[in-house]
Amino acid sequence: MANASRGGLAQDSPPVTADLIVSYDGTPNDDDALALGGLLARAGATLALAYIRHAREFDPRREELAQHDAERRLEQGVAWLRDPEIPRHVVFSGSTGGGLEQLAKAENASVIVFGSDYRTPPGHAEPGTSAQRLLEGGPAAIAVAAAGLRSLSDVGIKAIAVAPSEGDTAAQESAEALAEKFGANIVELGPSNTDLIVVGSQPNGHPRRIMLSGAARTMLNAVRGSVLVVPSGVPVRL
Repeated sequence: MANASRGGLAQDSPPVTADLIVSYDGTPNDDDALALGGLLARAGATLALAYIRHAREFDPRREELAQHDAERRLEQGVAWLRDPEIPRHVVFSGSTGGGLEQLAKAENASVIVFGSDYRTPPGHAEPGTSAQRLLEGGPAAIAVAAAGLRSLSDVGIKAIAVAPSEGDTAAQESAEALAEKFGANIVELGPSNTDLIVVGSQPNGHPRRIMLSGAARTMLNAVRGSVLVVPSGVPVRL
């Protein structure tokens, strides 16, 4: 592996920092996360994959098999992206969200990328349980891939919309920075497909943390496209 398994962030090779961390467990919806992570990496950002194990096995043989399975899944993700140099991390944590937050802090990553919940209709982005946890106070931006993104051909980030946000300019600044990197247009938010929708956090929440308003959650249920939620006061500049 390009990077070692981590328990308490211990590792057996030098760290390779990443701007983007993709949460990956080999499921089809996490292939959507790979697709979105690969798109965002085109802006020049560095990318890493992470698989969270919740506990070590007491039996050495079972532990060996469990670790091998985790590493195999990450290798599958690397093969999907066709880049064998992408760092892979196996992290031990009681919760997937907690492990990813720990890794993002250690890597100084600006974005954690998830696939949508497995019940999400194609074209929509619906965070699953782990992403939901980080959307309530997490320190890094959270990207959620639209369901079915993995199956689209010739996909890119050509149109970026900004969800209305009062008092905090981080979403608008993020959209403008990404549009410049991708040569994309900033468009009005509407019911038609948009490649990326950038959403800000509540301005009265904790600084540098994510906190979605109820109105923002309702709005996201009605739109189509992948979503990037940025912390209060912290624009994403990949």
